[in-house]
This record gives sequence, C-alpha cells and structure tokens, in this order.
Amino acid sequence: MVNRFRFVADHSDTYQVKRLCELVEIERSSYYALKSAEPGRAARAEDDAELAARIRVIHTEDNTYGAPRITAELNDGVAADDKVNHKRVARVMRENDIVGYRRRRRVTTTVPVPADHKVPDLLKRDFTADAPNRIDVGDITYLPIEGGANLHLATVIDCYSRKLAGWAIADHMRTDLVADALHAAAQARNGLAGAVFHSDHGSQYTSKEFTALCDRMGVTQSMGMVGTCRQQSGRIFQRRPQTRSPPEREHLARRGHMPASGVPLGHPLQHQPEGGTPGADTGPRTPTRPSTPLRWHPPRNPPPVSTSRG
Repeated sequence: MVNRFRFVADHSDTYQVKRLCELVEIERSSYYALKSAEPGRAARAEDDAELAARIRVIHTEDNTYGAPRITAELNDGVAADDKVNHKRVARVMRENDIVGYRRRRRVTTTVPVPADHKVPDLLKRDFTADAPNRIDVGDITYLPIEGGANLHLATVIDCYSRKLAGWAIADHMRTDLVADALHAAAQARNGLAGAVFHSDHGSQYTSKEFTALCDRMGVTQSMGMVGTCRQQSGRIFQRRPQTRSPPEREHLARRGHMPASGVPLGHPLQHQPEGGTPGADTGPRTPTRPSTPLRWHPPRNPPPVSTSRG
C-alpha cells in the first residue's frame, strides 16, 4: 500500500493525481492525508534517532539493561514533559537491535545416564531375521487405565516370527522396567546369548545398568538414529488395542475372535511362550485377524410402513 502512495507522489508532477489514484486504486483523500502527515513523520523519525543515540550511551555503560531500566535512566531527574514512555523505548531498541540481558528459565526434562560407549545402528532399518532368537527389538508404550493414570508396558519382540518374547508392566518408566522385559525374554528363550537387541535412545536403554545387563547375557545392543520416527523399532510391531464395547466383546468371544476378558487376540498380553521347548519358533507369523468380517445386514422382512393419518 505504501508503494502505491509513493508511486502517486513520484509521478504527480507529470500526471494528474486523480488519474494516478484511479490507476492504483486508492482514494485521493488518503493520499493527501498521508502527504500532509509527512512533516510530522520526519520530525518523529529525528526524535527517534536522537533517542536511540541516548539509549546507546546508557546501554554501552551496562549492556544488561533492558527497556524498563533504560526508561528509568532516561526519566531520572527530567521534567514531566520530557519523559519518555517505556513502550517507545522498547520500540526504538527493537528497531535499532539494542537488546538487554535476558535470563531464561532453565527447563530440565529427561536426564539420561549414558553408557561408557556409543551404541551403533546394526540393523539400518532392516527389521528382518533369518532365524529365531537372532534379532530382537524393544520399546515402551503406555496403557491408559481408569482414573486418568497410565501403566507402562515394555516389550521384547523377535524380528523373525514377530512373537512377543518377553514383556513387563509397571507404573513407572525406570530401567527396571526394560530389564524385567529382557529377563522374561531370556527365560522364555533359554538365554539370549548372541542376539542383537535394537531399541531407541531412551534413557532406560542407554543407562549403564541396562548396558551391563546386556553384557552379562551376551546381547549386542543396537540403536537407531535420533529424530526419525522410522527408527522407533518397537512401534513397528506394537499396535494399541482397539477399545470395544461389552456387547461387541461378548459377540466376538462367542465367535472365537476375542476372549471374554476383553483383551483382543494378538495383543502382547495374550502372547505366552508356547508348549514344548521354550522359545521354539516355527516360522514367521502374521497378526491374528478375524476369519469372518463383521457386517451389518438389514432385516429380511421389514415391518410395513403405516400411511394412515392418526
């Protein structure tokens, strides 16, 4: 908009102002109002430049001063008519890149306890294995419960069969949670010696306690890159169970698709080590799905619609 007024002002000596305003689609009254205010704007610009010079003098003496303290210094011992407003001081400082010291609040989030060595990425996003008990992945998810609280579920999943080798549930997210899940997987598989365990860079997996546990079990740690969702290995195999109403759970339980307890088949809590040799995998498995999809069927003999007026 300012460029339009400037265009009219630059060509007003050659063409009529009325024609120029029609050309750039502005009102003549707006142009003349802006033109009449030019002396006032020039005077304010000079005053701001003078004020900026005074601010720089004070800021040079102490570069920690911000707009409130500089305003107090400028208004110290001056007449009421010569005092400046703190908003004007802040604007002039902002326009001239004069910044005081800002003490920012320090926020501490997760404080990991890193191990003595960096863990490489041995999988490179290839979450497959040619034999059971070779490559395992783990992650932590939450399970909402009544009252707004959450339980935390740590899992260890075999990449060959996608079977849940071990899991642990607790109301905390300490290292003990993932350690218990790894202990459960080792017990179900008669040990995890020679296996690769892949996880993210969570503080539980990077802790010295978990690293020492992996060394004792003969497990090689692997971790993905930071800042990419594709490296969340555990989430590739974990899916939050869908919440179903009690009548629907009873219907699926009768058809054999869901136990009456309400936990869907295929959920980590339903996976247990199979009979025979603990940890024996027969091959890659796919998630359990209902054999017959649920569909709504309209009634065969709908009741007749009454057309009589009561």
